[in-house]
Amino acid sequence: MTGRMPIADLRDSRAVGRVLASMGLTPSSAHQKAATFSRLAEALLGAGIRPGQRVEALFVPGRIEVLGKHTDYAGGRSLVAAADRGFCLLAVPGDGPAVEMTDAARGQTCRFDLRADLEVPAESWFNYPMTVGRRLARNFAGPLRGGRIVFDSDLPPAAGMSSSSAMIVATFLAIDAMNRLSDSRTYHENVNSREDLAAYLAAVENGQSFRALAGDRGVGTSGGSEDHTAILCCRAGAMGQYSYCPVRFERAVPVPDGYGFAVASSGVVAEKTGAAMQNYNLASRLAGAVAELWRRSTGRDDPHIAAALASAPDAAERMREILQQPSADFTRAQLLNRFEHLLAESEEVVPAAGDALARGDMAEFGLLVDRSQGLAESLLGNQVPQTVFLARSARELGAAAASAFGAGFGGSVWALVREAEAEEFLSAWRSRYAAAFPEHSERSAFFLTHAGPGAVRIA
Repeated sequence: MTGRMPIADLRDSRAVGRVLASMGLTPSSAHQKAATFSRLAEALLGAGIRPGQRVEALFVPGRIEVLGKHTDYAGGRSLVAAADRGFCLLAVPGDGPAVEMTDAARGQTCRFDLRADLEVPAESWFNYPMTVGRRLARNFAGPLRGGRIVFDSDLPPAAGMSSSSAMIVATFLAIDAMNRLSDSRTYHENVNSREDLAAYLAAVENGQSFRALAGDRGVGTSGGSEDHTAILCCRAGAMGQYSYCPVRFERAVPVPDGYGFAVASSGVVAEKTGAAMQNYNLASRLAGAVAELWRRSTGRDDPHIAAALASAPDAAERMREILQQPSADFTRAQLLNRFEHLLAESEEVVPAAGDALARGDMAEFGLLVDRSQGLAESLLGNQVPQTVFLARSARELGAAAASAFGAGFGGSVWALVREAEAEEFLSAWRSRYAAAFPEHSERSAFFLTHAGPGAVRIA
């Protein structure tokens, strides 16, 4: 790894802030991230790293799922934005396979070797970087070189902003930099774009194979590639409309001038472990069961619901008939609700909402987002009283649009608000939530974020 800059240069917060601002972060966010990079550089210098040592400096954002709840792994579409919160990370190469990855804020260090037989714990954040290390050792010819990685994140954990997927992406980019994986023949035979990389890293997370890159144990969730696509591919100041399986860019929709995303993290942890993981994976299992019933009844080989819908003009009606058949694992209502949600969210709401934004029709956009929130409550069934309350109270307080996002069963709600009114809005939103759910208010967080760039390396 040549690295992008000497570690000592990262202590110059003004210079680093200018670089980050040039990449699309707002001035205030760029200033905050530059200060974080400076602290991380001081930590490495304090640990004995030479000031002239070149390091890889990365900013990897979280994401806001504007629309497209649980659509990606079913081949559907979504409207997403990269947040201006995320992981600041520095990576210094080592001489052997050992990786030492430190969360500077919590003072916790994950140590592991880049090897194919690595044993990975399931119940801590160590699961994510170690899963990446194990998979890369299996997919790329070694021996691979590790090193020292230090990071800090201002994403609320387990809150629906894809902190886990951002850690997957950040770990890959660091190990890639230390080994030049993206220069290898294996990489170029399988990954030809950022969208491809997003799909591969989603496969790392869910354990599936990607092209010739064989699958392995993932982190335990059965998600798709929406999060990784937003984190890697979104553009500053815009929402990206993508469809999936494979990942396809459809269009960029600018965020309306003068607006930002107010975010409320409910304090109800959307942890993808234990019983919560079972709830999260149920939506995926239902989508897979719907597609399997379609294949069995039609003799077609459509891999997912979206492909089935695209197969014929009357495919939706055919699917409804097919889903009247008995299933050993799910009720007819469960299967039909899962299908109707995907159909409405992916094929109707997302394209229409993008059109409304493109023509500046904020009223219509708000109504379409309201419909998406209602579909999540009535058909998808992944909402909790706290997220329902936050979405509705945001609209009552004047937000142009508001919706829960992420896996569900907790997590966060976004609200599109005028930046000039954001501080007052956030204060009122927080007060209403504290009065309605005092037991969760201490763990909640309310803040303004903007549509920033996808993952960037600091030049």
